[in-house]
Amino acid sequence: MSLSDFSLENKVALITGGTSGLGKMMALALAKAGAFVWIA
Repeated sequence: MSLSDFSLENKVALITGGTSGLGKMMALALAKAGAFVWIA
């Protein structure tokens, strides 16, 4: 499954620990999928 298979348009994601490592990569992937990302 790739990011082009689904959309997160109009969804909100809250990422904790998103300034580095896995959290940062998840935040970037969710944003690419269309989510509005909050990083804490």
